[in-house]
Amino acid sequence: MLQELSVQIVKPQVWVGLALTAVAAYAIYRFGRVLIGTLEPHVPARLRPALKWLWWLIVIVGWLAVATAVAYLPSVPVLFSLGRDIMDGFRHSAGQLVVVIAMALIAWNLIGTLAQRIVAEQEFNRRSVRVQTLKGVVESTLRVVVVILSVIAGLQALGVNATSLLAGVSVLGLAVGFGAQSLIKDVFNGFFILLEDQYGVGDVITVNTGQLSGGVERLNLRVTALRALDGTVHIIPNGQIATVSVSSKDWSRVVAQVDVTYAANIDDALRVLEQVSSEIYEAPEWKHFFLEAPEQQGVTQLAPDGVTLRALFKVQPKSQYAIGREFNRRIKIAMDEAGIEIPFPQRSLNFGGSPIEIKLTREDLGRDPRATQDRGHAPVQPTLTRDPEENENT
Repeated sequence: MLQELSVQIVKPQVWVGLALTAVAAYAIYRFGRVLIGTLEPHVPARLRPALKWLWWLIVIVGWLAVATAVAYLPSVPVLFSLGRDIMDGFRHSAGQLVVVIAMALIAWNLIGTLAQRIVAEQEFNRRSVRVQTLKGVVESTLRVVVVILSVIAGLQALGVNATSLLAGVSVLGLAVGFGAQSLIKDVFNGFFILLEDQYGVGDVITVNTGQLSGGVERLNLRVTALRALDGTVHIIPNGQIATVSVSSKDWSRVVAQVDVTYAANIDDALRVLEQVSSEIYEAPEWKHFFLEAPEQQGVTQLAPDGVTLRALFKVQPKSQYAIGREFNRRIKIAMDEAGIEIPFPQRSLNFGGSPIEIKLTREDLGRDPRATQDRGHAPVQPTLTRDPEENENT
């Protein structure tokens, strides 16, 4: 036997045959484990380990027998004859179908395993968005390819002429294509969304000028799934997306504005606005979000109820919500400390020919509680959770 083995082992076709049979044996083993897992609820617990070990032993012995036949070692009578019988069995339709199903199962699991190993960066940027998006699209596309090839191979194993069948299916597909133009439009639009990186998984978008808004939870060639702030998932066919407003692409901006009364000293209010903007920009916990120093725009509007002051912060995408909330907290405290009043709606009521002025007052409660506020340290740090977009459910 050793002499026969030394002669056969140097042949390349023997190594190729052994490798192919090993892959087929592993596929059959995995297929069997799936079947055993399906039957486990109906099998007593004490018999489950024995069943798994028995299946493992059957596969090992079967592969050794087939390997003996592939290497052509007739001096091993039992394994050699058993291997020839197994090979003859797998040349029939049933055996080929088992191999096809087993190989398809391996390919399916392998795609999922490889996809899980592709992990995007924790930091939100265009690369991480694109990786997450393409990961889902490639995984779903490869699985569709595996299913199609497995069906074709299975039909061939059963003796069906797959070539003529595919020709008939292609004609049927052409006919269906004329009636499924919306589906084709969805796929083409989804393809260009991915190709041009218009948006991706993790982006915050508004679709069709404010009809729907939310964070992109899933994106493939056919549909886009948006998660609204209240948890509602909107499924939108890509072909129905005419315009998209992306709130998290490359960089974002905080429109930091505050209204003050007409009686306030505007110059003092502008100095407070600049001071608060600089404080947030220099704060260690917020500085790394800024891409540029704050821009002071000054007085931007003379509204009916007050004067609007505005500053602009250019920040990293998706950080504008938390920075905006922190700005609102700090500017309120700063205005209180400076004695500058933030306006509230005021109305005049006329009874007869002369106006009646109504004022609401309260008793002096002692020390003003606003004097104890610490502008630099928030009692509750704002999170990076986004704010609702316009017309989004809250």
